[in-house]
Amino acid sequence: MKRIWIKLSLITFLLIYSIPGTAQASVSVSARSAILIEQGSGRVLFEKDAHKVSRIASITKIMTAILAIESGKLDGMVKVSDKAVRAEGSSIYLKPGEKIKLEDLVYGLMLRSGNDAAVAIAEYVGGSMEGFVFLMNEKAREIGMENTHFANPHGLDDHENHVSTAYDMALLTRYAMENDVYKKISGTKVHRAPNPTESWDRVWKNKNRLLTELYDHSTGGKTGYTKRAKRTLVSTAGKDDFELIAVTLNAPDDWNDHIQMFETAFATYDIAEILSKGKIKGIKKSYYKNKLYLDHSFEYPLTSEEEELVRVEYKLKKAPKDGAEVRNEDIAGRANVYLDDKRIASLPIFYKMEEKDEKSFFDYFKSIFTSITRVEYHG
Repeated sequence: MKRIWIKLSLITFLLIYSIPGTAQASVSVSARSAILIEQGSGRVLFEKDAHKVSRIASITKIMTAILAIESGKLDGMVKVSDKAVRAEGSSIYLKPGEKIKLEDLVYGLMLRSGNDAAVAIAEYVGGSMEGFVFLMNEKAREIGMENTHFANPHGLDDHENHVSTAYDMALLTRYAMENDVYKKISGTKVHRAPNPTESWDRVWKNKNRLLTELYDHSTGGKTGYTKRAKRTLVSTAGKDDFELIAVTLNAPDDWNDHIQMFETAFATYDIAEILSKGKIKGIKKSYYKNKLYLDHSFEYPLTSEEEELVRVEYKLKKAPKDGAEVRNEDIAGRANVYLDDKRIASLPIFYKMEEKDEKSFFDYFKSIFTSITRVEYHG
């Protein structure tokens, strides 16, 4: 799926956070709100009322899961409270007073959408439901979820101010999918957990039918439903190096909505490597020639038509004056990438002296030091 992009329509050398561009694939969905983004760049490939504030039901548990994982306590044993056991709705049937590994609670939360698991996690990680909700909203602000407010760890309709948007939930999922533990749990079809009072294990099958039976390219996600939110769904899919995130809110036909969005994107876009990691070639200025590099590549989903609209500008600082100290890893400028005149990325350009230059630089100061010591020695 990856295409190496080599059509630099314009390169300039001037003096001196990636801003994803948007596109709109031809898709029709049943959802009131929907969005499709590419994991690596965050580019929005399709959206429908993606910033509309809505109830989100159990896709809330993506935030609960990532906070539990990031707590560093997955091996800890959680004592289940009476309050957790009394949680309404979907359940993994925890027993009051039992001790269960936090990691198993996260599996029960994500695969079976256990509201009892959500409360148990909140009390253990946050110290209380209120403490955990505070952590949820702090993390939401950190990620940039500007139209989100969490009021509980499970998504039940017990608070009027528990809301988000399709766009914000895509941001959250993109963040969570950077965590390998979350990614593994989200993509697990079946999980076994010890049962403290029975001779058999608990066996939890993932409720996400895209993952378990409907879509070969599915890599994970989270289902949700309440009477007021209706059907909500976050799902992820991957094909070769192309990874996608889809979110639908209030979607009567959500399975097909997601499949249609994924398939349309896979058919329409390719991942293009626009900038490669390593030395930047083609720079003719003597001071910078063969001494500039990028510390990471830049890849972006593009249609075949859009490839003609991409250009790269290298904006470099003035060469330092004679005698000015320049060190390896100093930033010499930025590589700006534009799609149809909209900047979609800005990468720092680093300076690296050639080995022979480093050696001559060291020898120069060594000779000065030697001269000084000789003067001191001879009085």
